[in-house]
Amino acid sequence: MDSLYKDLLELPAAPSFEKPVRDYMRKVMESYQVPIHQDKLGSIFAQVNPGAKGPRVMVAGHMDEVGGLVVGVTKQGLIKLMALGGMNGDVFLSQRMNIITDEGIIPGVTASKPPHLTRGDTTTPPAIKFEDLLLDIGADSEEHAKELGVKIGQQVISENQYTVSKDGKKIFSKAWDNRFGAGMALDLLKTLHQEPLDCELFVGATVQEEVGLRGAQTATYMLEPDIFIAVDASPCADVFGGDDVSGHLGKGFLVRFVDPVALMHQGIKKHILEVADHHKIKYQHYQSKGGTDAAKAQLSQSGVVVATIGMPARYIHSNTSMIHLDDYQAVKDMLVALIKSINEKTYQTIQANV
Repeated sequence: MDSLYKDLLELPAAPSFEKPVRDYMRKVMESYQVPIHQDKLGSIFAQVNPGAKGPRVMVAGHMDEVGGLVVGVTKQGLIKLMALGGMNGDVFLSQRMNIITDEGIIPGVTASKPPHLTRGDTTTPPAIKFEDLLLDIGADSEEHAKELGVKIGQQVISENQYTVSKDGKKIFSKAWDNRFGAGMALDLLKTLHQEPLDCELFVGATVQEEVGLRGAQTATYMLEPDIFIAVDASPCADVFGGDDVSGHLGKGFLVRFVDPVALMHQGIKKHILEVADHHKIKYQHYQSKGGTDAAKAQLSQSGVVVATIGMPARYIHSNTSMIHLDDYQAVKDMLVALIKSINEKTYQTIQANV
Protein backbone atom coordinates (compact mmCIF):
# COMPACT_ATOMS: atom_id res chain seq x y z
CA MET A 1 0.00 0.00 0.00
CA ASP A 2 1.33 3.41 -1.00
CA SER A 3 2.70 5.54 1.86
CA LEU A 4 0.25 8.30 0.94
CA TYR A 5 -2.45 6.40 2.87
CA LYS A 6 -0.48 6.61 6.11
CA ASP A 7 0.23 10.29 5.45
CA LEU A 8 -3.48 10.98 5.03
CA LEU A 9 -4.51 8.93 8.07
CA GLU A 10 -2.23 10.95 10.34
CA LEU A 11 -3.92 14.23 9.39
CA PRO A 12 -6.81 15.62 11.48
CA ALA A 13 -9.95 16.50 9.52
CA ALA A 14 -13.34 16.57 11.18
CA PRO A 15 -16.21 17.84 9.00
CA SER A 16 -15.52 21.45 7.88
CA PHE A 17 -11.88 21.10 9.03
CA GLU A 18 -10.67 19.29 5.89
CA LYS A 19 -7.99 21.81 4.88
CA PRO A 20 -4.93 19.70 5.89
CA VAL A 21 -6.20 16.76 3.82
CA ARG A 22 -7.17 18.99 0.89
CA ASP A 23 -3.75 20.68 0.94
CA TYR A 24 -2.06 17.28 0.85
CA MET A 25 -4.26 16.08 -1.99
CA ARG A 26 -3.74 19.25 -4.00
CA LYS A 27 0.04 18.94 -3.67
CA VAL A 28 -0.06 15.36 -4.98
CA MET A 29 -2.47 16.29 -7.79
CA GLU A 30 -0.29 19.19 -8.89
CA SER A 31 2.69 16.85 -9.27
CA TYR A 32 0.87 15.12 -12.15
CA GLN A 33 0.21 18.42 -13.96
CA VAL A 34 -3.49 17.75 -14.49
CA PRO A 35 -6.43 20.19 -14.24
CA ILE A 36 -7.72 20.56 -10.66
CA HIS A 37 -11.26 21.54 -9.73
CA GLN A 38 -12.37 22.78 -6.29
CA ASP A 39 -15.87 23.85 -5.34
CA LYS A 40 -16.76 26.57 -2.85
CA LEU A 41 -17.24 24.13 0.04
CA GLY A 42 -13.75 22.70 -0.50
CA SER A 43 -14.21 19.39 -2.35
CA ILE A 44 -11.30 18.79 -4.74
CA PHE A 45 -10.89 16.71 -7.89
CA ALA A 46 -8.19 16.08 -10.49
CA GLN A 47 -9.20 15.68 -14.13
CA VAL A 48 -7.74 12.92 -16.32
CA ASN A 49 -8.18 12.76 -20.09
CA PRO A 50 -9.88 16.17 -20.35
CA GLY A 51 -12.02 16.76 -23.39
CA ALA A 52 -12.66 13.08 -24.09
CA LYS A 53 -15.75 12.28 -26.14
CA GLY A 54 -16.85 9.49 -23.82
CA PRO A 55 -18.91 9.77 -20.61
CA ARG A 56 -17.76 11.80 -17.61
CA VAL A 57 -16.87 9.53 -14.68
CA MET A 58 -16.41 10.86 -11.14
CA VAL A 59 -14.71 8.74 -8.45
CA ALA A 60 -15.01 10.24 -4.97
CA GLY A 61 -13.82 9.52 -1.49
CA HIS A 62 -14.46 11.98 1.32
CA MET A 63 -11.86 13.85 3.34
CA ASP A 64 -13.60 14.19 6.69
CA GLU A 65 -13.59 11.80 9.64
CA VAL A 66 -15.92 11.69 12.62
CA GLY A 67 -14.77 13.93 15.42
CA GLY A 68 -15.81 16.34 18.12
CA LEU A 69 -16.19 20.06 18.57
CA VAL A 70 -15.29 22.08 21.67
CA VAL A 71 -18.49 23.73 22.95
CA GLY A 72 -17.53 24.72 26.49
CA VAL A 73 -15.23 24.37 29.50
CA THR A 74 -16.31 23.45 33.04
CA LYS A 75 -15.08 25.31 36.12
CA GLN A 76 -12.82 22.30 36.79
CA GLY A 77 -11.18 22.70 33.36
CA LEU A 78 -12.86 19.76 31.61
CA ILE A 79 -13.83 20.24 27.97
CA LYS A 80 -17.46 19.96 26.83
CA LEU A 81 -17.97 18.34 23.43
CA MET A 82 -20.47 17.84 20.65
CA ALA A 83 -20.27 15.21 17.93
CA LEU A 84 -19.47 15.87 14.29
CA GLY A 85 -20.82 12.71 12.67
CA GLY A 86 -22.25 9.50 14.13
CA MET A 87 -20.38 8.77 17.37
CA ASN A 88 -21.46 6.51 20.25
CA GLY A 89 -20.39 7.83 23.62
CA ASP A 90 -19.71 4.30 24.92
CA VAL A 91 -17.17 3.77 22.14
CA PHE A 92 -15.23 6.94 22.97
CA LEU A 93 -15.23 6.56 26.75
CA SER A 94 -11.73 6.63 28.28
CA GLN A 95 -10.06 7.25 24.91
CA ARG A 96 -7.18 9.50 23.96
CA MET A 97 -8.39 12.47 21.94
CA ASN A 98 -6.63 15.66 20.85
CA ILE A 99 -7.86 19.21 20.54
CA ILE A 100 -6.43 20.60 17.29
CA THR A 101 -5.42 24.26 17.56
CA ASP A 102 -3.61 26.66 15.26
CA GLU A 103 -0.63 26.39 17.61
CA GLY A 104 -0.58 22.60 17.78
CA ILE A 105 -2.17 19.68 19.63
CA ILE A 106 -3.63 19.70 23.14
CA PRO A 107 -3.73 16.04 24.25
CA GLY A 108 -6.51 14.72 26.42
CA VAL A 109 -8.49 11.69 27.57
CA THR A 110 -12.26 11.33 27.85
CA ALA A 111 -13.14 11.11 31.54
CA SER A 112 -14.43 7.84 32.97
CA LYS A 113 -15.06 6.55 36.48
CA PRO A 114 -12.87 3.63 37.57
CA PRO A 115 -14.71 0.66 39.14
CA HIS A 116 -13.53 1.72 42.60
CA LEU A 117 -15.90 4.71 42.41
CA THR A 118 -18.92 2.73 41.21
CA ARG A 119 -18.90 -0.20 43.67
CA GLY A 120 -22.19 -0.56 45.48
CA ASP A 121 -24.12 1.32 42.80
CA THR A 122 -26.85 -1.09 41.68
CA THR A 123 -28.53 1.25 39.21
CA THR A 124 -28.18 0.49 35.50
CA PRO A 125 -26.19 3.30 33.92
CA PRO A 126 -27.89 4.91 30.90
CA ALA A 127 -26.33 4.75 27.45
CA ILE A 128 -23.66 7.39 27.11
CA LYS A 129 -24.09 10.03 24.43
CA PHE A 130 -20.96 11.57 22.95
CA GLU A 131 -22.19 14.92 24.27
CA ASP A 132 -22.12 13.43 27.80
CA LEU A 133 -18.35 12.96 27.62
CA LEU A 134 -15.87 15.40 29.07
CA LEU A 135 -12.32 15.68 27.78
CA ASP A 136 -9.65 15.95 30.47
CA ILE A 137 -6.58 17.82 29.19
CA GLY A 138 -4.98 18.11 32.62
CA ALA A 139 -6.19 21.66 33.16
CA ASP A 140 -6.72 22.75 36.76
CA SER A 141 -9.53 25.22 36.03
CA GLU A 142 -11.49 26.90 33.27
CA GLU A 143 -8.96 29.71 33.20
CA HIS A 144 -6.08 27.24 33.01
CA ALA A 145 -7.70 25.43 30.06
CA LYS A 146 -8.02 28.70 28.19
CA GLU A 147 -4.40 29.56 28.99
CA LEU A 148 -3.42 26.24 27.42
CA GLY A 149 -5.09 27.34 24.19
CA VAL A 150 -8.61 25.91 24.37
CA LYS A 151 -11.20 27.86 22.39
CA ILE A 152 -14.83 27.28 21.50
CA GLY A 153 -15.23 25.70 18.06
CA GLN A 154 -11.95 23.76 17.88
CA GLN A 155 -12.01 20.24 16.44
CA VAL A 156 -11.31 17.19 18.59
CA ILE A 157 -9.83 14.12 16.90
CA SER A 158 -8.84 10.66 18.16
CA GLU A 159 -5.15 10.08 18.79
CA ASN A 160 -3.98 7.86 15.96
CA GLN A 161 -2.57 4.40 16.63
CA TYR A 162 -1.48 3.37 13.13
CA THR A 163 -0.27 -0.22 13.44
CA VAL A 164 0.34 -3.16 11.11
CA SER A 165 -0.95 -6.49 12.42
CA LYS A 166 1.40 -9.33 13.33
CA ASP A 167 0.59 -11.22 10.11
CA GLY A 168 1.28 -8.11 8.02
CA LYS A 169 -2.11 -8.29 6.29
CA LYS A 170 -4.20 -5.82 8.31
CA ILE A 171 -3.73 -2.20 9.28
CA PHE A 172 -5.23 -0.52 12.35
CA SER A 173 -5.79 3.25 12.27
CA LYS A 174 -8.22 6.04 12.95
CA ALA A 175 -10.07 7.52 9.98
CA TRP A 176 -10.08 4.63 7.52
CA ASP A 177 -13.57 6.06 7.02
CA ASN A 178 -12.77 7.72 4.78
CA ARG A 179 -9.16 8.61 4.35
CA PHE A 180 -9.15 5.35 2.41
CA GLY A 181 -11.33 6.87 -0.32
CA ALA A 182 -9.23 10.04 -0.45
CA GLY A 183 -6.09 7.93 -0.76
CA MET A 184 -7.64 5.71 -3.42
CA ALA A 185 -8.42 8.79 -5.52
CA LEU A 186 -4.73 9.72 -5.50
CA ASP A 187 -3.77 6.07 -6.05
CA LEU A 188 -5.96 6.00 -9.18
CA LEU A 189 -4.50 9.29 -10.39
CA LYS A 190 -1.00 7.82 -10.12
CA THR A 191 -2.06 4.67 -11.99
CA LEU A 192 -4.23 6.17 -14.72
CA HIS A 193 -3.01 9.70 -15.44
CA GLN A 194 -1.19 8.58 -18.61
CA GLU A 195 -3.47 5.68 -19.56
CA PRO A 196 -5.53 5.91 -22.78
CA LEU A 197 -9.14 6.08 -21.56
CA ASP A 198 -12.44 6.25 -23.39
CA CYS A 199 -13.97 8.43 -20.71
CA GLU A 200 -13.27 11.73 -18.99
CA LEU A 201 -12.23 10.95 -15.42
CA PHE A 202 -12.42 13.02 -12.24
CA VAL A 203 -10.81 11.61 -9.08
CA GLY A 204 -10.85 13.32 -5.70
CA ALA A 205 -12.71 13.72 -2.44
CA THR A 206 -15.60 15.65 -0.95
CA VAL A 207 -16.07 17.54 2.31
CA GLN A 208 -18.61 17.14 5.11
CA GLU A 209 -19.82 13.65 4.21
CA GLU A 210 -20.20 12.67 7.85
CA VAL A 211 -22.71 15.47 8.55
CA GLY A 212 -25.13 15.00 5.67
CA LEU A 213 -23.22 14.21 2.45
CA ARG A 214 -22.96 17.96 1.81
CA GLY A 215 -19.84 18.12 -0.33
CA ALA A 216 -21.11 15.48 -2.74
CA GLN A 217 -24.07 17.63 -3.65
CA THR A 218 -22.02 20.69 -4.62
CA ALA A 219 -19.12 18.77 -6.21
CA THR A 220 -21.41 16.68 -8.41
CA TYR A 221 -23.27 19.79 -9.52
CA MET A 222 -19.92 21.39 -10.40
CA LEU A 223 -18.51 18.49 -12.45
CA GLU A 224 -21.74 17.16 -14.02
CA PRO A 225 -20.70 13.48 -14.24
CA ASP A 226 -22.61 10.81 -16.11
CA ILE A 227 -21.41 8.15 -13.66
CA PHE A 228 -20.51 8.69 -10.00
CA ILE A 229 -18.60 6.08 -7.98
CA ALA A 230 -18.36 6.62 -4.24
CA VAL A 231 -15.38 4.88 -2.61
CA ASP A 232 -15.96 4.49 1.10
CA ALA A 233 -15.04 2.31 4.06
CA SER A 234 -18.07 0.27 5.11
CA PRO A 235 -18.58 -1.46 8.47
CA CYS A 236 -18.16 -5.23 8.62
CA ALA A 237 -20.27 -7.29 11.00
CA ASP A 238 -18.20 -10.46 10.58
CA VAL A 239 -17.04 -10.56 14.20
CA PHE A 240 -20.54 -9.76 15.50
CA GLY A 241 -22.44 -12.68 13.99
CA GLY A 242 -22.98 -11.03 10.63
CA ASP A 243 -24.66 -12.67 7.66
CA ASP A 244 -23.74 -13.03 3.98
CA VAL A 245 -24.57 -9.39 3.16
CA SER A 246 -23.01 -7.65 6.16
CA GLY A 247 -19.36 -7.64 5.08
CA HIS A 248 -16.36 -9.83 5.83
CA LEU A 249 -12.75 -8.71 6.10
CA GLY A 250 -10.49 -10.24 3.45
CA LYS A 251 -13.22 -11.43 1.08
CA GLY A 252 -13.08 -8.66 -1.52
CA PHE A 253 -14.70 -5.31 -2.26
CA LEU A 254 -18.32 -4.60 -1.34
CA VAL A 255 -21.07 -4.22 -3.94
CA ARG A 256 -23.46 -2.02 -1.97
CA PHE A 257 -26.71 -2.99 -3.66
CA VAL A 258 -28.92 -1.17 -1.16
CA ASP A 259 -28.74 1.30 1.70
CA PRO A 260 -31.34 3.59 3.34
CA VAL A 261 -30.76 6.47 0.90
CA ALA A 262 -29.68 4.83 -2.37
CA LEU A 263 -30.82 1.82 -4.35
CA MET A 264 -27.98 0.83 -6.64
CA HIS A 265 -28.65 1.65 -10.30
CA GLN A 266 -29.34 -1.74 -11.87
CA GLY A 267 -27.39 -1.00 -15.05
CA ILE A 268 -24.16 -0.08 -13.25
CA LYS A 269 -24.63 -2.99 -10.84
CA LYS A 270 -24.84 -5.44 -13.74
CA HIS A 271 -21.79 -3.88 -15.39
CA ILE A 272 -19.72 -3.94 -12.17
CA LEU A 273 -20.47 -7.62 -11.59
CA GLU A 274 -19.60 -8.49 -15.19
CA VAL A 275 -16.28 -6.63 -14.99
CA ALA A 276 -15.42 -8.22 -11.62
CA ASP A 277 -16.23 -11.71 -12.87
CA HIS A 278 -14.28 -11.16 -16.09
CA HIS A 279 -11.17 -10.05 -14.21
CA LYS A 280 -11.69 -12.56 -11.37
CA ILE A 281 -11.80 -9.84 -8.71
CA LYS A 282 -13.25 -10.95 -5.37
CA TYR A 283 -16.40 -9.16 -4.23
CA GLN A 284 -19.23 -9.38 -1.73
CA HIS A 285 -22.84 -8.24 -1.91
CA TYR A 286 -23.43 -5.71 0.85
CA GLN A 287 -26.58 -4.37 2.50
CA SER A 288 -25.84 -1.20 4.43
CA LYS A 289 -27.67 0.60 7.22
CA GLY A 290 -25.91 3.88 6.41
CA GLY A 291 -25.43 5.99 3.29
CA THR A 292 -22.59 7.35 1.18
CA ASP A 293 -22.03 10.34 -1.10
CA ALA A 294 -23.76 8.37 -3.86
CA ALA A 295 -27.11 9.32 -2.29
CA LYS A 296 -26.64 13.03 -2.99
CA ALA A 297 -24.85 12.52 -6.30
CA GLN A 298 -27.70 10.50 -7.81
CA LEU A 299 -30.07 13.47 -7.42
CA SER A 300 -27.85 16.07 -9.08
CA GLN A 301 -29.57 17.97 -11.89
CA SER A 302 -31.45 15.44 -14.10
CA GLY A 303 -29.97 12.43 -12.27
CA VAL A 304 -26.66 10.56 -12.23
CA VAL A 305 -25.85 6.84 -12.48
CA VAL A 306 -24.26 6.00 -9.11
CA ALA A 307 -22.65 3.11 -7.28
CA THR A 308 -20.60 2.62 -4.14
CA ILE A 309 -17.47 0.49 -4.17
CA GLY A 310 -17.04 -0.41 -0.52
CA MET A 311 -13.85 -1.11 1.38
CA PRO A 312 -14.59 -3.61 4.19
CA ALA A 313 -13.54 -2.19 7.57
CA ARG A 314 -14.06 -3.25 11.16
CA TYR A 315 -14.91 -0.79 13.94
CA ILE A 316 -15.41 2.40 11.91
CA HIS A 317 -16.61 5.55 13.71
CA SER A 318 -14.32 4.70 16.60
CA ASN A 319 -10.79 5.66 17.59
CA THR A 320 -9.27 2.69 15.72
CA SER A 321 -10.57 0.70 12.74
CA MET A 322 -9.09 -2.16 10.72
CA ILE A 323 -8.75 -3.02 7.02
CA HIS A 324 -7.28 -5.97 5.10
CA LEU A 325 -4.68 -5.46 2.37
CA ASP A 326 -6.32 -8.07 0.13
CA ASP A 327 -9.49 -5.97 0.14
CA TYR A 328 -7.49 -2.86 -0.70
CA GLN A 329 -6.10 -4.63 -3.75
CA ALA A 330 -9.57 -5.83 -4.77
CA VAL A 331 -10.97 -2.29 -4.54
CA LYS A 332 -8.13 -0.85 -6.60
CA ASP A 333 -8.21 -3.62 -9.21
CA MET A 334 -11.96 -3.19 -9.55
CA LEU A 335 -11.84 0.57 -9.95
CA VAL A 336 -9.05 0.43 -12.54
CA ALA A 337 -10.85 -2.26 -14.54
CA LEU A 338 -14.18 -0.44 -14.25
CA ILE A 339 -12.79 2.91 -15.41
CA LYS A 340 -10.99 1.29 -18.34
CA SER A 341 -14.22 -0.47 -19.35
CA ILE A 342 -16.32 2.67 -19.61
CA ASN A 343 -16.88 4.19 -23.04
CA GLU A 344 -19.88 5.59 -24.85
CA LYS A 345 -21.14 2.13 -25.80
CA THR A 346 -20.92 0.67 -22.29
CA TYR A 347 -22.52 3.81 -20.86
CA GLN A 348 -25.49 3.48 -23.21
CA THR A 349 -25.81 -0.19 -22.22
CA ILE A 350 -25.72 0.77 -18.54
CA GLN A 351 -28.41 3.38 -19.11
CA ALA A 352 -30.57 0.92 -21.02
CA ASN A 353 -30.53 -1.46 -18.03
CA VAL A 354 -31.93 1.02 -15.52
